[in-house]
Amino acid sequence: MKRKIFFGVYKLKNIIINSLIVLLLAVIATVAFVGGNDAVVTNTVNGAYYSGSRASNNVSLMVNVYWGEEYLDDMLKIMEEKGVKSTFFIGGMWMLENEEMVKKINDAGHEIANHGYKHKDQDKLSEEDAKNEIMTTHNLVQKMLKKEMNLFAPPSGAYNAESVKIAESLGYKTIMWTRDTIDWRDHNTELIYKRATDKLQGGDLILMHPTQNTVEALSKIIDYAQNKGFKVTTVSDCIG
Repeated sequence: MKRKIFFGVYKLKNIIINSLIVLLLAVIATVAFVGGNDAVVTNTVNGAYYSGSRASNNVSLMVNVYWGEEYLDDMLKIMEEKGVKSTFFIGGMWMLENEEMVKKINDAGHEIANHGYKHKDQDKLSEEDAKNEIMTTHNLVQKMLKKEMNLFAPPSGAYNAESVKIAESLGYKTIMWTRDTIDWRDHNTELIYKRATDKLQGGDLILMHPTQNTVEALSKIIDYAQNKGFKVTTVSDCIG
Protein backbone atom coordinates (compact mmCIF):
# COMPACT_ATOMS: atom_id res chain seq x y z
CA MET A 1 0.00 0.00 0.00
CA LYS A 2 2.80 2.38 0.95
CA ARG A 3 4.58 1.50 -2.29
CA LYS A 4 1.47 2.35 -4.34
CA ILE A 5 1.15 5.68 -2.55
CA PHE A 6 4.85 6.37 -3.15
CA PHE A 7 4.63 5.70 -6.88
CA GLY A 8 1.38 7.65 -7.11
CA VAL A 9 3.01 10.70 -5.54
CA TYR A 10 6.11 10.17 -7.71
CA LYS A 11 3.98 9.99 -10.85
CA LEU A 12 2.01 13.13 -9.91
CA LYS A 13 5.24 14.98 -9.20
CA ASN A 14 6.60 14.07 -12.63
CA ILE A 15 3.39 15.18 -14.32
CA ILE A 16 3.59 18.57 -12.59
CA ILE A 17 7.28 19.01 -13.45
CA ASN A 18 6.72 18.03 -17.07
CA SER A 19 3.75 20.37 -17.35
CA LEU A 20 5.84 23.23 -16.01
CA ILE A 21 8.61 22.47 -18.49
CA VAL A 22 6.13 22.46 -21.37
CA LEU A 23 4.70 25.76 -20.18
CA LEU A 24 8.17 27.29 -19.89
CA LEU A 25 9.12 26.13 -23.37
CA ALA A 26 5.89 27.56 -24.76
CA VAL A 27 6.66 30.94 -23.18
CA ILE A 28 10.21 30.90 -24.54
CA ALA A 29 8.95 29.97 -28.00
CA THR A 30 6.38 32.75 -27.93
CA VAL A 31 8.98 35.33 -26.90
CA ALA A 32 11.35 34.14 -29.61
CA PHE A 33 8.60 34.34 -32.21
CA VAL A 34 7.40 37.76 -31.18
CA GLY A 35 10.61 39.50 -30.31
CA GLY A 36 13.63 37.77 -31.79
CA ASN A 37 16.47 38.60 -29.40
CA ASP A 38 14.31 40.92 -27.31
CA ALA A 39 13.03 39.48 -24.06
CA VAL A 40 9.63 41.13 -24.53
CA VAL A 41 8.58 43.46 -27.33
CA THR A 42 5.61 45.12 -25.65
CA ASN A 43 3.53 44.61 -22.54
CA THR A 44 -0.20 44.85 -23.14
CA VAL A 45 -3.24 44.09 -21.02
CA ASN A 46 -6.58 43.67 -22.80
CA GLY A 47 -5.00 45.25 -25.85
CA ALA A 48 -3.79 48.40 -24.07
CA TYR A 49 -0.07 49.19 -23.85
CA TYR A 50 1.39 49.49 -20.37
CA SER A 51 5.06 49.54 -21.37
CA GLY A 52 7.47 49.16 -24.23
CA SER A 53 10.20 46.60 -24.70
CA ARG A 54 11.85 45.56 -21.45
CA ALA A 55 14.95 44.67 -23.47
CA SER A 56 15.41 48.26 -24.66
CA ASN A 57 16.89 51.25 -22.86
CA ASN A 58 13.99 53.51 -23.88
CA VAL A 59 11.71 55.22 -21.38
CA SER A 60 8.97 57.76 -22.11
CA LEU A 61 7.54 60.80 -20.40
CA MET A 62 3.88 60.92 -21.40
CA VAL A 63 2.29 64.27 -20.59
CA ASN A 64 -1.50 64.38 -20.47
CA VAL A 65 -2.68 67.93 -21.15
CA TYR A 66 -6.14 69.22 -20.37
CA TRP A 67 -5.08 72.09 -18.15
CA GLY A 68 -1.86 73.55 -16.75
CA GLU A 69 -0.84 75.47 -19.87
CA GLU A 70 1.00 77.97 -17.65
CA TYR A 71 3.63 75.30 -16.93
CA LEU A 72 4.16 73.98 -20.44
CA ASP A 73 6.73 76.58 -21.51
CA ASP A 74 8.96 75.59 -18.60
CA MET A 75 8.54 71.88 -19.38
CA LEU A 76 9.44 72.45 -23.03
CA LYS A 77 12.50 74.50 -22.06
CA ILE A 78 13.78 71.78 -19.73
CA MET A 79 13.23 69.07 -22.34
CA GLU A 80 15.08 71.14 -24.93
CA GLU A 81 18.00 71.71 -22.56
CA LYS A 82 18.20 67.98 -21.80
CA GLY A 83 17.84 66.98 -25.45
CA VAL A 84 14.80 64.74 -24.98
CA LYS A 85 11.54 64.24 -26.84
CA SER A 86 8.27 63.33 -25.18
CA THR A 87 4.68 62.54 -26.10
CA PHE A 88 1.96 65.07 -25.27
CA PHE A 89 -1.56 63.63 -25.15
CA ILE A 90 -3.76 66.61 -25.97
CA GLY A 91 -7.39 67.14 -24.96
CA GLY A 92 -9.50 68.52 -27.81
CA MET A 93 -11.45 71.18 -25.92
CA TRP A 94 -8.24 72.44 -24.32
CA MET A 95 -6.59 72.58 -27.73
CA LEU A 96 -9.27 74.89 -29.11
CA GLU A 97 -8.28 77.52 -26.54
CA ASN A 98 -4.53 76.90 -26.74
CA GLU A 99 -3.76 76.52 -30.43
CA GLU A 100 -0.46 78.41 -30.27
CA MET A 101 0.80 76.19 -27.45
CA VAL A 102 -0.12 73.04 -29.36
CA LYS A 103 1.85 74.34 -32.34
CA LYS A 104 4.76 75.20 -30.06
CA ILE A 105 4.86 71.65 -28.67
CA ASN A 106 4.73 70.23 -32.17
CA ASP A 107 7.36 72.63 -33.55
CA ALA A 108 9.71 71.56 -30.73
CA GLY A 109 9.66 68.06 -32.21
CA HIS A 110 7.56 66.35 -29.58
CA GLU A 111 4.97 63.72 -30.43
CA ILE A 112 1.34 64.85 -30.41
CA ALA A 113 -1.21 62.24 -29.35
CA ASN A 114 -4.92 62.01 -28.56
CA HIS A 115 -6.50 62.46 -25.11
CA GLY A 116 -10.12 62.64 -26.21
CA TYR A 117 -12.27 65.71 -26.67
CA LYS A 118 -14.28 66.30 -23.48
CA HIS A 119 -12.21 64.09 -21.12
CA LYS A 120 -14.96 61.49 -20.83
CA ASP A 121 -14.44 57.94 -19.51
CA GLN A 122 -14.36 55.67 -22.55
CA ASP A 123 -15.75 52.67 -20.70
CA LYS A 124 -18.99 54.54 -19.99
CA LEU A 125 -19.68 55.75 -23.54
CA SER A 126 -21.71 54.32 -26.39
CA GLU A 127 -19.76 53.23 -29.45
CA GLU A 128 -20.79 56.37 -31.31
CA ASP A 129 -19.80 58.70 -28.46
CA ALA A 130 -16.50 56.88 -27.91
CA LYS A 131 -15.63 57.29 -31.57
CA ASN A 132 -16.61 60.96 -31.50
CA GLU A 133 -14.35 61.60 -28.51
CA ILE A 134 -11.37 60.29 -30.46
CA MET A 135 -12.17 61.52 -33.94
CA THR A 136 -13.15 65.07 -33.00
CA THR A 137 -9.69 65.61 -31.50
CA HIS A 138 -8.07 63.70 -34.36
CA ASN A 139 -9.70 65.99 -36.92
CA LEU A 140 -8.75 69.12 -34.98
CA VAL A 141 -5.07 68.10 -34.91
CA GLN A 142 -5.19 67.13 -38.56
CA LYS A 143 -6.59 70.52 -39.47
CA MET A 144 -4.32 72.48 -37.13
CA LEU A 145 -1.01 70.63 -37.62
CA LYS A 146 -1.60 68.77 -40.89
CA LYS A 147 -0.62 65.48 -39.28
CA GLU A 148 -2.16 62.18 -38.24
CA MET A 149 -2.14 60.61 -34.77
CA ASN A 150 -2.33 56.95 -33.75
CA LEU A 151 -1.89 56.94 -29.96
CA PHE A 152 -4.83 57.41 -27.60
CA ALA A 153 -4.62 57.82 -23.83
CA PRO A 154 -8.08 57.22 -22.31
CA PRO A 155 -9.06 60.02 -19.93
CA SER A 156 -8.77 58.94 -16.29
CA GLY A 157 -7.29 55.66 -17.56
CA ALA A 158 -10.86 54.42 -18.01
CA TYR A 159 -11.18 51.82 -20.76
CA ASN A 160 -12.42 48.29 -21.46
CA ALA A 161 -12.01 45.68 -24.17
CA GLU A 162 -14.71 47.29 -26.28
CA SER A 163 -13.16 50.76 -26.14
CA VAL A 164 -9.80 49.28 -27.20
CA LYS A 165 -11.50 47.70 -30.23
CA ILE A 166 -13.18 51.01 -31.05
CA ALA A 167 -9.83 52.80 -30.91
CA GLU A 168 -8.25 50.12 -33.08
CA SER A 169 -11.02 50.51 -35.65
CA LEU A 170 -9.99 54.16 -35.93
CA GLY A 171 -6.30 53.28 -36.34
CA TYR A 172 -5.37 53.99 -32.72
CA LYS A 173 -3.37 52.15 -30.08
CA THR A 174 -4.65 52.54 -26.53
CA ILE A 175 -1.88 53.76 -24.23
CA MET A 176 -1.86 53.39 -20.46
CA TRP A 177 1.20 53.81 -18.24
CA THR A 178 3.79 51.91 -16.24
CA ARG A 179 4.33 54.63 -13.63
CA ASP A 180 1.91 57.29 -12.44
CA THR A 181 3.45 60.32 -10.74
CA ILE A 182 -0.06 61.30 -9.50
CA ASP A 183 1.16 64.88 -9.78
CA TRP A 184 -2.38 66.18 -10.29
CA ARG A 185 -3.20 65.16 -6.71
CA ASP A 186 0.05 65.14 -4.75
CA HIS A 187 1.82 68.49 -4.99
CA ASN A 188 5.09 67.11 -3.69
CA THR A 189 8.18 67.47 -5.85
CA GLU A 190 10.22 64.73 -4.17
CA LEU A 191 7.32 62.29 -4.26
CA ILE A 192 6.79 62.93 -7.97
CA TYR A 193 10.51 62.37 -8.59
CA LYS A 194 10.50 59.13 -6.60
CA ARG A 195 7.45 57.74 -8.38
CA ALA A 196 9.03 58.50 -11.75
CA THR A 197 12.45 57.02 -11.02
CA ASP A 198 12.29 54.34 -8.32
CA LYS A 199 13.47 51.04 -9.88
CA LEU A 200 13.17 52.52 -13.38
CA GLN A 201 13.21 49.92 -16.16
CA GLY A 202 13.55 49.96 -19.93
CA GLY A 203 10.15 50.34 -21.57
CA ASP A 204 8.61 52.34 -18.73
CA LEU A 205 5.90 54.85 -19.64
CA ILE A 206 5.88 57.61 -17.03
CA LEU A 207 2.61 59.53 -16.72
CA MET A 208 2.69 63.19 -15.73
CA HIS A 209 0.80 66.44 -16.15
CA PRO A 210 1.80 70.10 -16.40
CA THR A 211 2.01 71.15 -12.75
CA GLN A 212 4.41 73.36 -10.80
CA ASN A 213 5.83 70.42 -8.86
CA THR A 214 6.27 68.39 -12.03
CA VAL A 215 8.31 71.25 -13.49
CA GLU A 216 10.41 71.29 -10.33
CA ALA A 217 11.04 67.54 -10.55
CA LEU A 218 11.48 67.27 -14.33
CA SER A 219 15.19 68.05 -14.64
CA LYS A 220 16.06 65.57 -11.91
CA ILE A 221 13.87 62.89 -13.47
CA ILE A 222 15.55 63.26 -16.85
CA ASP A 223 19.02 63.44 -15.30
CA TYR A 224 18.38 60.25 -13.34
CA ALA A 225 17.17 58.38 -16.42
CA GLN A 226 20.05 59.54 -18.59
CA ASN A 227 22.67 58.85 -15.92
CA LYS A 228 21.33 55.30 -15.67
CA GLY A 229 21.82 54.85 -19.41
CA PHE A 230 18.19 55.25 -20.48
CA LYS A 231 17.08 57.16 -23.56
CA VAL A 232 14.13 59.45 -22.85
CA THR A 233 12.06 59.31 -26.02
CA THR A 234 8.52 59.29 -27.40
CA VAL A 235 5.90 56.68 -26.63
CA SER A 236 5.97 55.53 -30.26
CA ASP A 237 9.71 54.87 -29.98
CA CYS A 238 9.23 53.15 -26.66
CA ILE A 239 6.52 50.70 -27.74
CA GLY A 240 8.18 50.12 -31.09
